[in-house]
Amino acid sequence: MTIRNVLTKIWLIAHREMHMFSRRPMFLFSMFIVPVTSIILFTTVMGDGLPVNLPAGLVDEDNTTVSRSLVRTLDAMAETELVARYPSFHEAREAMQKGEIYAFFHIPKGTMAKALSQRHPSISFYTNETYFLPSAMLMKEMYLSSEMISISVNRSMMTAKGNTMKRAMAATQPIVLETHPLGNPWINYAILLCNVILPGVLILCILLSTAYTIGMEWKMETHLDLYRMGNQNTAIILLGKLLPQTLLYMLIFLFMDVYLYKILCYPCHCAFVNMVLTGWLTVFAAQGMAIFIFAVFPGMMRFSMSVCALIGVVSMSISGYSFPTLAMDEYLQYVVNIFPLRHYYLIYVNQALNGYSIVYVWANVAALMVLMLLPVLVLKRYNRIFTDYSYRP
Repeated sequence: MTIRNVLTKIWLIAHREMHMFSRRPMFLFSMFIVPVTSIILFTTVMGDGLPVNLPAGLVDEDNTTVSRSLVRTLDAMAETELVARYPSFHEAREAMQKGEIYAFFHIPKGTMAKALSQRHPSISFYTNETYFLPSAMLMKEMYLSSEMISISVNRSMMTAKGNTMKRAMAATQPIVLETHPLGNPWINYAILLCNVILPGVLILCILLSTAYTIGMEWKMETHLDLYRMGNQNTAIILLGKLLPQTLLYMLIFLFMDVYLYKILCYPCHCAFVNMVLTGWLTVFAAQGMAIFIFAVFPGMMRFSMSVCALIGVVSMSISGYSFPTLAMDEYLQYVVNIFPLRHYYLIYVNQALNGYSIVYVWANVAALMVLMLLPVLVLKRYNRIFTDYSYRP
């Protein structure tokens, strides 16, 4: 076949595919509306970057200047809002069990007196770890507040004994700590999560739509017509069949990158085109994986979609952004490499957040290319699938 004949065949199959889209509006809805809505929804929900004004409680049984200073310090922090004061520990615990507050601070009676007499008083804070993120953030701020008050008390005691402020500060805090969070100095959760969850949602949609659109030919018993239309060339058939949705997902990835890096001004310390090309390569890798999965389970559209859904959902947990890969079991550290989202995430961190050379993630780029080329291994098998297999629910 000449190149012109090949392109004509691909165009005819792509036109046939677009006609099938027009008869299935829900399929088009899941391919376009769901990803775009997810992009806008997630970025809007996480628009503040960090949760703020998390409800917390206070049990102040001491009611002294030190305890009041601690309360003011804690309430001034952006992530904490003291919504209630409780007369006893038991009432605060009940409020936390009811879900009214995420944490509470307990200052026992005699705290100030014990501090002045150097009897090492203790103050306590309790967090509800069933709500992990808000509890962890409140614990961090409560711990910081208690440390600041401890330093303040020690400093006041030393100045009362005649020491200068400089000497008192040197004694109470001999080492000054400096923190430098690299890549995301704002500690903005949206920058981390949106740049991984949104590609994860897109990869899930790509996997499902690819397996669905191929499997529908067997379900509708039109696979032999398609086989003849493609002149019994499976490469031409797959290229033409997936061309419309490939272009659509490439546009969605482009929209996501423009929306995140140009409109919302998320950090992108590399050339913008690098992230666009990474997204497009991820599209090809996800489609290649779905084509390969359907070849492993020929004619089984539902089972293939289930496997694709499993891969898409699990990749959001195992890709390394929520739980470090190096802390996983050793065999899982190898398994994660079959997930396209894992490689997209590492390239994103290397390029957009850190601005390093692409040389440092060449293995991840190569892995996406390998996933993209998986269909080459099963092209001959697709000839048998078209001729010998029927739909199996």
